[in-house]
Amino acid sequence: MYKLFIRPFLFSLDPEKAHHFTFKYLKFVHKIPLVPLLIRKIYNVEHPSLHREIFGLHFKNPIGLAAGLDKDAKLYKELANLGFGFIEIGTITPKPQLGNPKKRLFRLLEDQGIINRMGFNNEGVEAAVKRLKKNTNVLIGGNIGKNKTTPNEEAVNDYLICFKQLFNYVDYFVVNVSSPNTPNLRTLQEKEPLKQLLSTLQNTNLTHKNPKPILLKIAPDLTDEQLSDIIEIVQETHIAGVIATNTTIGREGLVSNNQKETGGLSGKPLKNRSTEVIRFLSEKSNHAFPIIGVGGIFSETDALEKLEAGASLIQLYTGFIYEGAGLIKRINKQLIANMNKGFRNDCL
Repeated sequence: MYKLFIRPFLFSLDPEKAHHFTFKYLKFVHKIPLVPLLIRKIYNVEHPSLHREIFGLHFKNPIGLAAGLDKDAKLYKELANLGFGFIEIGTITPKPQLGNPKKRLFRLLEDQGIINRMGFNNEGVEAAVKRLKKNTNVLIGGNIGKNKTTPNEEAVNDYLICFKQLFNYVDYFVVNVSSPNTPNLRTLQEKEPLKQLLSTLQNTNLTHKNPKPILLKIAPDLTDEQLSDIIEIVQETHIAGVIATNTTIGREGLVSNNQKETGGLSGKPLKNRSTEVIRFLSEKSNHAFPIIGVGGIFSETDALEKLEAGASLIQLYTGFIYEGAGLIKRINKQLIANMNKGFRNDCL
């Protein structure tokens, strides 16, 4: 139904307008009595074999929504009803910001990808906290970043502001230094600045009685040497794990007309590289920390590939837009089927 009717309509609209329309529609239908229950009945898959215990948190299934879709925590309850095991909000910055000028979101239909140069458009951390205070049972990740006007020398202060204000309202944190759409942000991935940033956040984290897991989201464009540095930094700072990967600035093999647009590329063109990064981190670290795998997951096979490469959990974004909520259900059912056949579903 999604591919036959809903997607053709949404894809006839400007991508950003389609995003806002979808949010308004999901909000509206969830206000109709019994509809939320019906949606959960259609899309949710419950089975003990789907449960995961990762960095001290219980996930009802290993499929999450990646950051970027629900930037401002406006729709996390409705999206959770579609079968996700967890929702990652953000990227959140201390102050509200409009992001980059429009047009800034582009579909690459022939390549089954998306290029975005949104630029951390969000309403700021205070607005997110206000909405998250209403959460009762959705497992939430908080993806945090810095404002565009904050120089890199002061970036740690922006991350600390978001960390402190979100602490009581999210289950884990993600440090985003890998978006290509905020000028000079990726230089924070360099060894010394990154170590300092993560150490500062972790030291603050450890002042709490119950610290929260902190994860690092990395770019797929890092070299093997840089990935080795990431492993060393994760182990030295004792953060909980890594999300691999963010969008890429690479454009190899694309055929779509929009391929020359600047920004981060997500979707199928990212699939193989993100899996390579997951496998490298997992094998070279001797499986020392959990990895959340994201990038180009459009099918059950794609999901299993990420898990077999070493991911403990996975996230969807572009695949969810192209394939619809049915993709979540199909992956969960495949994981259950594999368990019933005696296969191991996780790689811990």
